[in-house]
Amino acid sequence: MGFQEEIYRRFGESKLKPEQYSALGLAYIGDAVYDLIIRTLVLRRGNYSVKTFHKMTSSIVKAEAQARLVESIEPDLTEEENRIFHHGRNAKSGTSAKNASIIDYRIATGFEALIGYLYLKEQLSRAIQLIALGLERTEQYN
Repeated sequence: MGFQEEIYRRFGESKLKPEQYSALGLAYIGDAVYDLIIRTLVLRRGNYSVKTFHKMTSSIVKAEAQARLVESIEPDLTEEENRIFHHGRNAKSGTSAKNASIIDYRIATGFEALIGYLYLKEQLSRAIQLIALGLERTEQYN
């Protein structure tokens, strides 16, 4: 049984379909999913201090790095994925980018919305495929 299936089995199905969540709601869960994927990749490298794990992860999940990743995979997105990405990118969050340009921050929000959408659609393998492609093309993870 998969991760999401286990959550649904234990706590019940979602009241909404993925298409019904706001762009920022999708980005909220997408941020967590992306972070978990990257943390998993970083952890597989070996035993390091938590501080080192954090530095390794932060360099990949920061908005600037996500923006570069998205730019490298955008031609590979389906029409539906592109629509979700743009919907997330154009969402007004009401928060400002802390350590990123507003452009990178918005692109990262769009990317996180896409990852969240794919996760909720139970298409995590597609999300991982896109992430792997982007990491390879941007040489962010070797």
